[in-house]
Order: sequence, then structure tokens, then C-alpha cells
Amino acid sequence: MVERIALGLEYDGRAFHGWQTQPDGNTVQDHLERALAVIHGAPVRTVTAGRTDAGVHASAQVAHFDAHHSRPLQAWVRGVNAHLPDSISVLWARVVTEDFSARFSAQERLYRYFLLNRPVRPALLAGRVGWMHGPIDEAAMNAAAAYLLGSHDFSAFRAAECQANSPIRELREASVTRDGEMLVFQFRGNAFLHHQVRNMVGGLLRVGLGRRPPEWLAEVLAGRDRTRAAATFAPDGLYLAGVRYDPCYGLPTPPPMKSTSRMW
Repeated sequence: MVERIALGLEYDGRAFHGWQTQPDGNTVQDHLERALAVIHGAPVRTVTAGRTDAGVHASAQVAHFDAHHSRPLQAWVRGVNAHLPDSISVLWARVVTEDFSARFSAQERLYRYFLLNRPVRPALLAGRVGWMHGPIDEAAMNAAAAYLLGSHDFSAFRAAECQANSPIRELREASVTRDGEMLVFQFRGNAFLHHQVRNMVGGLLRVGLGRRPPEWLAEVLAGRDRTRAAATFAPDGLYLAGVRYDPCYGLPTPPPMKSTSRMW
């Protein structure tokens, strides 16, 4: 009997070449599948809610796989963790119905970008937050972010190598809050294009630094031209912070999908 298992994960993406498997084997997916195979006794293939880039982190990633050999749920957590690098951890495991897909069943995804705004670069948080030394106007960025809300063609914020069939995405929240020296960008939507969040952060920062007015971001969005937008911002401060599914699957409730300065 085959059991479909859903997993909740967190990881520090600094040491890995992103989520998706690569020939060198140093991705989150590669490490996870090798650890799962030890407990499973045979190779498995995982599907994930969000294929994060190199250097991008996750505090609430979700993946699934099909197990042909039944194991106690704690084996998929503690057992798998014993074979994972310290910077990847399985948080929970649940048996789900065969129609569940970590990717296609996801109703909403939440990304947060943490940006340290102070004159001196970070040391303790190096690689875990972005950094900008100049003064930043978060009110101007929120005014610009409002133009991104709704269903749009996000081609201007899409990586050239993006493999999505359509550039249309629905952005349900785009906000910037400040907690002392930390700025938190929050983006909630049905799905995201390759580099979309980092490109939006780059555009918002151009506004926040006073280099463009808020209306400029609306013009970039309408123009659908990637060359007119800001450069892709660093991956350091980006976290996949939540994935929402129908309650019928019985998965743990994700963190509240509202603005917060917490990193997890």
C-alpha cells in the first residue's frame, strides 16, 4: 500500500544551490531525498510548494512524496533529521490523500523579505537578512506596493529563465513594515514567478531610496518589460514563510498570514 506523506520543512538556504535537484547534488531537495531514502529503504521523489532559489530560506516549506514502505510518522521527522545537514529540518509529517499535491493544492503562499537598514553591514545576521545603509522611506514603498495588488501580468518582475506557462499572478498582499532597524516586506499571493519577490523588493527599494516616485512602479508593471525594472535584489533576506491548503487535508495550521517582523 502506498501512502502519500506531506512534510513541513525549514532550512537555511545559504549552503545550498536552491531547492530543485542539480547534478552536483547540493540542493535542499537532493539532501532531503537522500535522507528519506535511508528511512524508506528505497529512493523517493519529492514535490514542493515553492522551488526556492540559491541562498533563499524557508521557515514553512511543504513537500510531499509517496512511501511504498510504511513507517511511523516520527520516523519521517526524527529519523530523517538524523540524516540531514543541520541547516535543514523536517518539522512535521502527515499522511494525506492521494489527490494532495504540495504544489498544485496550495491555495496561497507567503514570502517575507527581511532587510537590515543601518549604516553598518550585519555580522550575526550575515546571509540571513538583506542590507541597505541609506535612509529608506517605508511610507513611499507602501504607496508603490499598492499598485502591485490584484491579478496582473508580472512579466516586468519575471526572471528570463522562468518556466511558468503564464506570467499572470494574483498578489493579495504587498506591504512594508519597520521594527527599529529591520524592514519587513511581506508578499502573499496564489503563486509567484521565478525571482518575482526579489525583483519586487528591488523596485520598492528604488522608490524607498527616493530614486523613483511610487507611480513609477505602476508604470513598470504596466510596461511588462523586465529591462525597465530594478535589478534582482540579493536572496539573503528572503523566506518562504507560509503555504495555505484546504483544511480537509488536515495539515498543521501555518503561521498567521499577516504582517509581522518575526523571521519565523
